[in-house]
Amino acid sequence: MTQFLLETSWWVPLYGLVGAILTLPWSMGLIRRTGPRPAAYFNLLMTVLAFLHGSIVFRLTWNWESFELVFHWLKAAGLDLSFAVEISQVSVGAMELVTGLSLLAQLFALGYMEKDWALARFFALMGFFEAAMSGLALSNSLFLSYALLEMLTLSTYLLVGFWYAQPLVVTAARDAFLTKRVGDVLLLMGMVVLATQAGSLNFPDLYDWAETAKLSPTVATLLGLALIACPIGKCAQFPLHLWLDEAMEGPNPASLLRNSVVVGCGAYVLIKLQPILNVSPVALNALVVIGTMTAIGASLVALAQIDIKRALSHSTSAYLGLVFIAVGQQWTGFALLLLFAHAIAKALMFMSVGSIILTTNNQDLTEMGGLWSRMPATTTAFVVGSAGLVGLLPLGGFWALRQGVEVFWVSDPWIVAVLLLVNALTALNLTRVFRLVFWGKPQPKTRRAPEVPWPMAVPMVSLTVVTLLTPLIMQSWSPLPEWEYVNIKAVLLLVLSGLVGCGLGATIYLHKAWSRSLFLPWRFIQDLLGYDFYIDRIYRVTVVFAVERLSAINAWIDRYVVDGFVNLVGLGAIFGGQTLKYSASGQSQFYVLIILLGISFFGFLMSWLFDPSLFKTIFDGEFWRLSLSQ
Repeated sequence: MTQFLLETSWWVPLYGLVGAILTLPWSMGLIRRTGPRPAAYFNLLMTVLAFLHGSIVFRLTWNWESFELVFHWLKAAGLDLSFAVEISQVSVGAMELVTGLSLLAQLFALGYMEKDWALARFFALMGFFEAAMSGLALSNSLFLSYALLEMLTLSTYLLVGFWYAQPLVVTAARDAFLTKRVGDVLLLMGMVVLATQAGSLNFPDLYDWAETAKLSPTVATLLGLALIACPIGKCAQFPLHLWLDEAMEGPNPASLLRNSVVVGCGAYVLIKLQPILNVSPVALNALVVIGTMTAIGASLVALAQIDIKRALSHSTSAYLGLVFIAVGQQWTGFALLLLFAHAIAKALMFMSVGSIILTTNNQDLTEMGGLWSRMPATTTAFVVGSAGLVGLLPLGGFWALRQGVEVFWVSDPWIVAVLLLVNALTALNLTRVFRLVFWGKPQPKTRRAPEVPWPMAVPMVSLTVVTLLTPLIMQSWSPLPEWEYVNIKAVLLLVLSGLVGCGLGATIYLHKAWSRSLFLPWRFIQDLLGYDFYIDRIYRVTVVFAVERLSAINAWIDRYVVDGFVNLVGLGAIFGGQTLKYSASGQSQFYVLIILLGISFFGFLMSWLFDPSLFKTIFDGEFWRLSLSQ
């Protein structure tokens, strides 16, 4: 039985896919009498089965060595495309994190989406979402990972555009899809190069090839940049980061997964690619530069957001930027630990935010206040999630950031400064949000806000408990260090940065009209951060403008050059046919004359081709002189 469960562990991603298929009769409108809720129950049942199966496999792999399952898909002419699946403690643990958070998100969605007419379609997309992420956790093949990343891109497009009757939602879905496609296409180009160079796309074979690969600096650089392009887009890193902010237009349960494990999937693929990226030092340096720019920039941009979901989504980009720095510095252990702590804390915070949005029908921070006494469970969830994200003792975010600070304490002190700065800015932003939402006097939209019903409260409280237990989970996976081996200076600086951020957030003046200051220098800074350094406008006057002009030129060439030539040939045929129809007299001798003339012309032409001297004689005048003399 044990061996059977291990060998069938690759079934776990299929549960979500089966759940999505079972919901199709309701989502397509074939079944209407029962309402859409049975579709949600079918999908929930399959997610529960996936979680239970994964839990058993995770216990079995605790003391087992990792092994690989390979399924050959296509073999032809030396090409072997196979699906490789790795069963290890890390991969199964990542899969369990996905299925667990997906289960809680779907339970939360039962209450959040209760009155939505497209509930069945939403759960079908959630099952599709879960299947792609679970498969990515187990994938040990770049070919399979690319296919699953394409599924994630499609799922993002469909979930962001779920409420497609709103024009802003349609625009957000389109931008998210196109932005991710840029990275996907570049990764495909890198895959083609790896397939020709290494002969395989399975990660173990690629690792062996990377140790002995001899590539020119130019090829290595281009290959490395192509491989990191897709994770940059999936993790919302500069310059492909604008989509995550716009993706907040989708339903909150989908945003919950998107900001916790979906972006984590992109970083997980990047961690799997790290040994291959060693062939390109430029790509590793690019990861560090991009991660640093995104971490600091997104932390600053979050401070000026007045939409509660956008204020949290930018912190997601910031923390994924720290993961990019860790991968670029080849410290994947710190990257995995930070991904785990961030996923749990950020999922809990988005549950709290979803409760606020549902009860107040509002996302504007300047129109909230005084919710702490009316929504105690939601307030507790937000506080615990915030404490679990920033470096405050004793929750998971502290232990993850502590490891990063100690790792770079001697070798790269400037990275320590980046970690502390991001931690302080995140604490400042979360304290600001807490004051505007939960503290102060109740506003008209929050004066009568009740606590959320039990379908939303149960998963939120459950995840609150899990967040509080995150240090114990970390201790069981990788033992936390004893206090005598801890760098006390690093710990004090980390705690101090969090306290400084919380202190500034608690003391700065927050007026309800603060989002548009009358003081011009302050207004300039607010607009600069609030509009994300005007990067979208820079795109419009550079990339978008260039693409539009190029498209206009291509359209003109297609219409007036290509179509003009084709139309000219057509007009010539029509004119020739119209002209020749008048020569049809019906007299056979006239047709014979035309045939003789045609044969004579072609005979003369063939003789000229085989005897060019005749043509030269005619045009030199010798032929005419002989004719006149005679």
